[in-house]
Amino acid sequence: MSFWNTALQFFWRAESLPVLVMTLCVAFLLFHFLREERKGVLNTLTFFFACLALQFVSGLLQALQFTSAATIFHEAGLIGAGIAVIRMWGLLVFRIILPRMRVMPPRIAEDIFVIIGYVAWGLVRLRYAGLDLGSIVATSAMITAVVAFAMQDTLGNILGGLALQLDNSIEIGDWIKVDDISGRVVDIRWRSTLVETRNWETVVFPNSQLMKNKFMVLGRRADQPVQWRRWVWFNVSMDTPPNKVIRVVEDAIQQTDIANVAKKPLPNCVLMEMNEKGYMRYAMRYWLTDLAPDDPTDAEVRWHILTALQRAGIKLALDERSIHITKENEKYEEMLHHREILLRIKTLKQVDLFSQMTEEELAALAERLRFSPFAKGEIISREGATAHWLYIVIRGEAEVYLEMPDGGRRVLRDLGKGSFFGEMGLMTGAPRSASVVAKTDMECYRLDKEMFEEILHRRPGIAEEISQVLAVRKAEQNSLIQGMSAESASRDATQHPGEILATIKRFFGL
Repeated sequence: MSFWNTALQFFWRAESLPVLVMTLCVAFLLFHFLREERKGVLNTLTFFFACLALQFVSGLLQALQFTSAATIFHEAGLIGAGIAVIRMWGLLVFRIILPRMRVMPPRIAEDIFVIIGYVAWGLVRLRYAGLDLGSIVATSAMITAVVAFAMQDTLGNILGGLALQLDNSIEIGDWIKVDDISGRVVDIRWRSTLVETRNWETVVFPNSQLMKNKFMVLGRRADQPVQWRRWVWFNVSMDTPPNKVIRVVEDAIQQTDIANVAKKPLPNCVLMEMNEKGYMRYAMRYWLTDLAPDDPTDAEVRWHILTALQRAGIKLALDERSIHITKENEKYEEMLHHREILLRIKTLKQVDLFSQMTEEELAALAERLRFSPFAKGEIISREGATAHWLYIVIRGEAEVYLEMPDGGRRVLRDLGKGSFFGEMGLMTGAPRSASVVAKTDMECYRLDKEMFEEILHRRPGIAEEISQVLAVRKAEQNSLIQGMSAESASRDATQHPGEILATIKRFFGL
């Protein structure tokens, strides 16, 4: 028999071609479906062909009559090729087949089964090589006992990691809190679990620590979406009734779309404490849907609480231990008040509704304006609601819109500094014809019916002048809502002043 025939017969067996075709097919599937694992698959395939090359070398050694060396090289190549095939089959089963059957085994389970495959394949090949497996098992048992005693901490971490994944105590993506450290689980390894904190730190927890001690999985509840209840605390003086504080704060938060604040369950405000310092402690509780931006969302909720309390004339309580170092005298306070009144009068003069009023009437009106801030995203006025007050924008921007049947919005116009809205509700008691939302943080003056009523009774003739302005404003609003032409809107404005005047007189009892 020739040299090459001997080498090829020793190298290329009857099962070689099916194994090669099977390996290439599995590699093709892995390349197609596991794009992120291509580098690892390519390395495994390279190792497989290196083992084939080693078997070919064994064939050459056999042809050269180096029988013992040829047998050793052949077995080594065969064991290595089998390991590569087992690895690729493990990827195929655990990364492609099982996930498509909606079975998501933990990564450690994949590693265990693959390692068992390696050990089984090695023992089978050693048995075919003529080694006594009984003596190997006895010897390995003693070695295993010694190694287990020496590496008990490491083995505890390994078994802990396996237990964590098998019982789904935590999963990758969960937010957990251990002592004073909280973060998101990014990987569960054999020895440790990696947790990324919000401060861009990666904390390595030994798996045995997680198994021995308690930890919290944040935001997880059976059959419920992932959301975590947060508490925002604030203090209000005992002079303000709790039901008023709770109503004001809940209305502000529940009616506003704040990013990452769940609508269900609804945010709620509760009175948590009454103390001897002269104030009551409240908590605004809401559910956070994205656990990463916790502090920014708390800050957004605090800002909405503050603006709501300021609009309602409710002041946050100061600790009685606070010390006011500077005390302004009465003259200075009077100067500040005078400057504020002049600013308000200037603002009122820009409103068509009050253009016919005298300086004295504007000054009286300015004294009664109420400062009303709004946070970005707050609903200032809702379509169909009844509210007997008017807003004048002094800073920021708002958007006027209609709520469509499909849940969308039809924007009518934008409001900026000097704009006003709510005049029909103030003067006639009519429901709001559109909704208004703050596009930015806003500051407004609010004028209530009670504030305006005294001036109107003192000079009823103002009502007729105001009715003309309201007719024009109503016609403009109708043109935006109904898409009327400018000519139709102008004609509509001339038809309604008398009707509006009669409504004003009835509403104010003139």
